[in-house]
Amino acid sequence: METPTRSLPPNAYTPLKEGEIYTPFVPPDQIVPEVTRRSVLIGTLMAVLFSFAACYLGLVAGQVFEAAIPIAILAVGMAGLFARKSTISENVIIQSIGAASGVVVAGAIFTLPALYILGLKVNLFHSIIACTLGGFLGILFLIPLRRYFCVQEHGNLPFPEGTATTEILVQGEAGGKGAVVLTISMIIGGIYDFLVGAMHIWPEQIRTNVILGNLGAALADKTRMVFKLNATSALFGLGYIIGLKYTAIIAAGSVLSFLIFLPLVYYIGVNAPGVISPGAVPISEMTELQIFSTYVQKIGIGAIAMAGILGIIRMGGIIISSFSVGFRELFKGAQALQTDRIRTDVDIKMKNVMLLMGLILALIFLAFWLFASPAGTLAFAAKAAFFGLIIVAILAFLFTPVSARAIAIVGSNPVSGMTLVTLIISSLVLVSIGLSGEVGMTVALIMGCVVCTALATSGAFVSDLKIGYWLGTVPRNQQRWKFLGVVVSAIAVSFALLLIQRSYGFTIGGSILEGGVSNPAIPAPQGNLMAVIIRSLMIESQIPYLLYALGALISLLLMMAGVPPLAFALGMYLPIQINMPVFIGGFVSYLLQKASKKSENNSGGTTPFQKGTLIASGFIAGGALMGVVGALLNLPEIGKPIRFISIGAKYVSEIVPETGAVLWNIGSHAHYYETLTGQLCSLAGFISLCLFCYCFAKGKKA
Repeated sequence: METPTRSLPPNAYTPLKEGEIYTPFVPPDQIVPEVTRRSVLIGTLMAVLFSFAACYLGLVAGQVFEAAIPIAILAVGMAGLFARKSTISENVIIQSIGAASGVVVAGAIFTLPALYILGLKVNLFHSIIACTLGGFLGILFLIPLRRYFCVQEHGNLPFPEGTATTEILVQGEAGGKGAVVLTISMIIGGIYDFLVGAMHIWPEQIRTNVILGNLGAALADKTRMVFKLNATSALFGLGYIIGLKYTAIIAAGSVLSFLIFLPLVYYIGVNAPGVISPGAVPISEMTELQIFSTYVQKIGIGAIAMAGILGIIRMGGIIISSFSVGFRELFKGAQALQTDRIRTDVDIKMKNVMLLMGLILALIFLAFWLFASPAGTLAFAAKAAFFGLIIVAILAFLFTPVSARAIAIVGSNPVSGMTLVTLIISSLVLVSIGLSGEVGMTVALIMGCVVCTALATSGAFVSDLKIGYWLGTVPRNQQRWKFLGVVVSAIAVSFALLLIQRSYGFTIGGSILEGGVSNPAIPAPQGNLMAVIIRSLMIESQIPYLLYALGALISLLLMMAGVPPLAFALGMYLPIQINMPVFIGGFVSYLLQKASKKSENNSGGTTPFQKGTLIASGFIAGGALMGVVGALLNLPEIGKPIRFISIGAKYVSEIVPETGAVLWNIGSHAHYYETLTGQLCSLAGFISLCLFCYCFAKGKKA
């Protein structure tokens, strides 16, 4: 079925003027197939496949790839395999169901492996229940906020990942020159990132301690001040779509963290010998990354938490009005207030949302009661479950807008910091009521998994809903079928975790509690980190309150100064090497916007800025795909080819005595790679990438 509109309207990415209406790709008065047997089956299959893939890669590499973009590409590619070509709305449903895999995996692998590592009692039931209930909670808490993020903030929030996915779906449907531009940039971005990440032709990271010679080395040694930039096409494309306004604020947060706070902490450590909590070694012996993660990043976490509270206050009216509708429907028998709404503005009724919230919260209480029951009487377990429920409900509610806004601004969800806050609060509360030891750690980690999965789900789901808003999909359909994606992904990732545990194991020679060590065959970095944190909280309770409070104060000052606190806080929390290429992408976006305004005939063809958006989307898609390929090639089982094609890095083998597993790790780099020559190659490559985007976008109009 063909749609008459062949591209997104000109106001798709700009704020609407008073009285202006956005008409999506599929207009509200046009009905095309959305939820069909095909879209549900393919979406479910994608959820299963990507859950297993993302789980294994995340446990090995410590990073979960974004599933929405590769799933959208596969959906477009598979559309022509059927007698009736899939509609763009069917492809939206496919990626919405399938993309649940990445977010559920993120919630699971961040917390659940710690249960195995600590030698706690864990089974499939723990994993499936925690991931499913957390995912459902994230969906339900976000539904009342859909109109705020997707409609009211239209054009104000960039939605970088959502924009890239939308452009892939649109160009796959429309074809023409736009699809050619997207394909070319996807190939170039993918090849570029593969050369850097897999073949190691030049270093990915540009560092001042190398490229500035003796001056940079002296600054790094004497002050730990190092400016870094990860020169990849995906991060550049992300920054282009975010735009200069937010990327500049994010970059400012990174500058404060890395170039001001970090040297300041080092200066204090040098002049105050000894171990300063929460560190384990003297600050003078730490690298810049250790100082950042131990001290400075904690300030960013406090800033993010306060930004979330401020966001809740800002959106208080919307939240109250949404729930007031539900109460009227629930208690007064009012007719649904959305019967006269257009097709593309229909949500699940607030009455049903509130009933489902009540049911999910009741199930969470029962689950916590069951998990806490080995610690004592049923009354004591019920008390622990009640406090656990209150903590999970409040924190998930408070942090849901944070996750959604973070994804809408930078495409990155600070879920790790918010999960850490959850673990701290839950551990302190559980210990205060007498629940500690193995049962206490189990309950705290399950609580962390529920919140982590809820926040990961809500953050990604707002991007799904924005894609549907741009393309004209019924929100209610996306909301209903997202539940299926969460259930399928929760089951798949739970089986994947159990399979990996039994095949490889996360520990050797017993648990951490018994003096064991992490199994290098399956690193599970987040799980090991959570195991250490939860043990220290339950036993030692070293919590950097002052650092969190300093971050909270910074957010308050930013709000008073009129600066978006969450964007700045994200810059403080995320490493500077990620934020700097994003800022450069935003600057190129600004230049092409100016070029578009100066164009003599903006109405004819695609403007330089619009063409640049296609190029940036291609960079993100190509980088995402090559990231998956590179991660697969790095796996011990199938990674043999990468050891032969790698130029700048030399691989060495290591045999784990306890398991006999053969590991291949980077043993050293070629001489040019670690010197000024390698840095200049990296700088030249990244500048060429920027110039390609700018010049190709300013070329002949499409």
